[in-house]
Amino acid sequence: MKLELFIARRLFSSRKGTKRISKPAVLIAQWGVAVGIMVMILSVSIITGFKHQVRDKIIGFGQHIQVRNYEGTIRGEAPVTVTDSLMAALGNVPGVSHAQCYVQKPGLLASGDEFDGIILKGVGADYDLSFFSDYLKGGELPLFGDTAASGDILISQVIADRMGVGVGDKVNVYFVQQSVKARRFSVCGIYETNLSEMDNVMVITDIYTVRRLNGWDNDKCTGIEVTLADYDAMEQARDSVAGVMDIEVAKTNEKLYVQTVEEMNPALFAWLDILDGTVWVILVLVLGVAGFTMISGLLILILEKTNLIGVLKAVGARDFSIRRIFLYYAMLIIGRGMFWGNVMALACCVVQYKWGVVKLDAEMYYMDSVPVEFTWWLIPLNIAMFVLSAAMLVVPSMIISRIEPTKAIRFE
Repeated sequence: MKLELFIARRLFSSRKGTKRISKPAVLIAQWGVAVGIMVMILSVSIITGFKHQVRDKIIGFGQHIQVRNYEGTIRGEAPVTVTDSLMAALGNVPGVSHAQCYVQKPGLLASGDEFDGIILKGVGADYDLSFFSDYLKGGELPLFGDTAASGDILISQVIADRMGVGVGDKVNVYFVQQSVKARRFSVCGIYETNLSEMDNVMVITDIYTVRRLNGWDNDKCTGIEVTLADYDAMEQARDSVAGVMDIEVAKTNEKLYVQTVEEMNPALFAWLDILDGTVWVILVLVLGVAGFTMISGLLILILEKTNLIGVLKAVGARDFSIRRIFLYYAMLIIGRGMFWGNVMALACCVVQYKWGVVKLDAEMYYMDSVPVEFTWWLIPLNIAMFVLSAAMLVVPSMIISRIEPTKAIRFE
């Protein structure tokens, strides 16, 4: 094996006596592999980054799991009763990192002659606003409490542009109930996630104000949001949360139900699942193209080295041993091609990650630049590419056994 590898390395590194036809064939095969692995890495990095960014934005507005009152989906304002024991029980569910309650109410935002329909979401002091801090475009995050009105709201850039308001401006919000109620707020911050379904309507304020608008006591809320430490454990955590809520239902007789973020947004997550199939199609096509170029290159190399094959057979080398030489030779070509493919792909990813060179239409793709994410899948992807490319060459290399030494030595 060492002799075979030695000969393969000498053939790979030697440029003397190389015929015109084999040199471009080797370069084409090498760069075919390089471009193939580059396309694979970019495809996986971009689609993984896209899926995770969209998914994280959806989760940011509602977390992984929500508990709601079933009657609230019918009448619109049926609350969930929240107790300290319930929140403690939810916090102790395996995999749950945080549980928080919120209160929502639809309203009409007004500024001057402009009006816009919104959903006013009230949150308390224990509510995690770190998601909005990542997408804050202006102003600052408000400090909300549970026992007093803050008078501040956090609105999206889309709403701010439509209403023509900025940080520090005053706006009125009207609520239609038995009678029309109005509240005056100050815009303390502006966020932009580019998730149009939420940016178009979601306005954040303190939970105390929205509770008073609904006429609820301090132990009532629209729903409970449950944050998980691991997204992949969501189904198991959902069952555990449902078990906790079954105990609570027995105490309050409320018709509560538990939903995951995927159940609340089936269309969006079905769309994201389609992207997985797209990745596999790309990988198979690219692997086929790279494999075809390598097979062509190997056959050309065997044709060029027919004389050498005849000499090796004449001195007693077996067919299997000669095939090994050319397979090692091909693996060296694949290895060099994969090295440069990884270098080019990672360079593109770093440039895009740092500077966002390639832009997107935020209204269509929920983000303003192509996302990339460095994932551990790149390692098995490289290994699979190398193994499959080398395996595709085993059958073509069998042509060596059909070469006769006497004719091969005279071959020019």
